[in-house]
Amino acid sequence: MKQFEALDHSMLVSDALETITRQMKVSGNRRRTISDYVLHVEHFQSITNVNHVADITADTVYKWLDSMNVSNQTKLTRLKCLKAFLSRCFDNGWIEIKFWKTINIKVDQKVKEGATERDVNVLLSLLDLNNFIQLKDATAVLVMFKTGIRINTLTQLEERHIDFINNVLNLGGSIMKNHQQIKLPFDDIIKRMLKVLIKQNAMIRDGYGKKNSLIFITKYGDVISNSPTHNNIQKRLNKYAKMYGLKNINPHALRRGFAKSLLDKGANVAVISKALGHSDISVTTKYLHLDVDEVANSLRSYLDV
Repeated sequence: MKQFEALDHSMLVSDALETITRQMKVSGNRRRTISDYVLHVEHFQSITNVNHVADITADTVYKWLDSMNVSNQTKLTRLKCLKAFLSRCFDNGWIEIKFWKTINIKVDQKVKEGATERDVNVLLSLLDLNNFIQLKDATAVLVMFKTGIRINTLTQLEERHIDFINNVLNLGGSIMKNHQQIKLPFDDIIKRMLKVLIKQNAMIRDGYGKKNSLIFITKYGDVISNSPTHNNIQKRLNKYAKMYGLKNINPHALRRGFAKSLLDKGANVAVISKALGHSDISVTTKYLHLDVDEVANSLRSYLDV
């Protein structure tokens, strides 16, 4: 427990910085992290002329932030570094209260665009569906774009999840992130591609003696994903995007494209949220890339004019 009565008001910022950098080195912090501490704290001191740690206040921090002619994102990055330094000062007993907790920089999040019908059609036109790997990738792209399922759900998709009579994916809670069952319809194009892929899978599994009923497998019949961050479909989509100059061909963009397509066709946000398997409707709204004109036109349709 800190003894604030014995607070050292004479601690110089320079001495504090030297002590903290030694502590960080002992703790094994990266050299880049330590150099960032030194860079931003020294810059703070040069702008504010504050020499003692106890004289650092919210006003001096704001003065420092106001002096910067940089983006809010850069300010936020630098502020986080200064806050980390001040937190260490607090832990060392050189500051009595965490006044910096309420200091923040608002950064507008860049809305990520979804894939468009054109993006998907361009990619499909470039893939050779007679090649097993490219057939699998094309099918994966269409399934994600037309049903909105996550890449992790896609990699766990099995033949038992596909109802070819009613053209729906019948997804149980075990492979859904929110653990809730859902049925997602698909069109006849996806139906034909899935049937072809299943036949190809059967031949590959027989050839390599593999036992599984997964829809998306490697050319050796194995599982395509070892972890949420490692699967070969996602890697190849990134490769296709770079190779063919396609901006929004990745699993997240395909889901966003699915959501935007539903919205454009008149689906309400609650239905879209359910289809995406979101537990919070606010998450869904971030998927819907709307510009200011679209919002205005949508609102205008509700006006009595």
